[in-house]
Amino acid sequence: MNKPINKVREAKLELYRKKGTIHAKATTGKFNTLRWAMVWLSQIIFFGTCWLTWDANGFTRQAVLLDIAHEKFYLFGLVLWPQDALLMAFVLILAATALFFVTALAGRLFCGFACPQTVYTSIFTWIEAKVEGDHLARLKLDQQPMNARKLGLKAIKHGLWFIFAAWTAITFVGYFTPIRELLPTLPDWSVGPWEGFWLIFYCAFTYVQAGLAREAVCQHMCPYSRFQGVMCDAATRNVTYDAQRGEPRNSRRQAGSSGDCIDCGICVQVCPTGIDIRDGLQYQCINCGLCIDACDQVMTKVGAPTGLVRFMSEKEVAGEPQPRGLVRRPRVAIYASVLVVFTVLGGWMLADRSLLLVDVLRDRGALHREMGDGTIENAYTVKLMNLDETARSFSIEVTGLPGIGIVGAREFTVDAGSIRPLSLTVAMPGDSAVSGIQPIHFRISATHDPATSVMEKSSFVLP
Repeated sequence: MNKPINKVREAKLELYRKKGTIHAKATTGKFNTLRWAMVWLSQIIFFGTCWLTWDANGFTRQAVLLDIAHEKFYLFGLVLWPQDALLMAFVLILAATALFFVTALAGRLFCGFACPQTVYTSIFTWIEAKVEGDHLARLKLDQQPMNARKLGLKAIKHGLWFIFAAWTAITFVGYFTPIRELLPTLPDWSVGPWEGFWLIFYCAFTYVQAGLAREAVCQHMCPYSRFQGVMCDAATRNVTYDAQRGEPRNSRRQAGSSGDCIDCGICVQVCPTGIDIRDGLQYQCINCGLCIDACDQVMTKVGAPTGLVRFMSEKEVAGEPQPRGLVRRPRVAIYASVLVVFTVLGGWMLADRSLLLVDVLRDRGALHREMGDGTIENAYTVKLMNLDETARSFSIEVTGLPGIGIVGAREFTVDAGSIRPLSLTVAMPGDSAVSGIQPIHFRISATHDPATSVMEKSSFVLP
């Protein structure tokens, strides 16, 4: 009597896995709690940070803002310019290396807990469950012919999805256009062309990816799932079914004749990508740990030890000791070394970053001018970029040749976060023993802090 029931259940699981939308069963446990903690943390940061303000010398601005029009990136008290692109490159290298490092330790841990696709799919699924019911109710509703109740529930669900996706898009654009300026333009849609494009695109993108595509993104669209294997080794811990302990499966758990797996299929029902972890490691697995939570609950109910499904490495599955220390895992050691090196380099660059940038261009239209008193003059354009949030004064001096100096004013004020081009004339006595093209140096120093100075090379042309 038991065998036919098992066959029917297995057929339903196959049908559930391969056809239609995957409606994962909700579960509880430490991994589910951790996943929702990441959802809350990430969304509080995402939706809340754009509303923070920062006072910069009496001027209040958005604390985090990528101002593309003025080529500035505000990060609280830090203001980055296009000239700081190398710092952004370091951040991207650190992010990629951290992803490789975590993958080498515990597989697709990022996918299971912090990936935006996972986070927003969890939110959209939660909305769906609140409207349509648990996984069985949703599955039953999908199989029903269209009627007034089904149409109403679907309309409510998709409406809530759209509202959330729209607010997500507004928040995203609010990091490029100050959100307090963006919101008043929405009712009459007086937004700019780029704001309008990204509001529509990001709303649709979120709605389709998290509401409609869901697990298909992890299974077929995400490139990370395809090349993650090259980052792992035999000591990488992934969500794994302990076949030695679980097999052979038997729902009756006859003493001495079966393993601990009772073939309940709950590990498949809770999986957001619809795989059976008992079939072995699969690229669709995102290491979310929900099957661990579900299986541990079943093991507790039947009186068996928990951990039938747990994070294990290939070595642990084979009964070999897990290597400890970075020396025995060169892949992990390399990732850790790269993280340390680029963290130190990025920190050093940020600490050594100058708030004054200078560009000196000699006037190539005239090689030199010989004045009536015998002095030789060269014309230059000096561009001073003040990266500070306060207007600063700078003094300029020229060195490199005897008697050389600037004709006219030597001190100039540059507004906060702006570039001031200066036309300077440099002169020296014409009776000098040197001739031809000679190297000189422009030294620009901040009057409020002499330590803030820049030395720029140029040339002076003599007869």
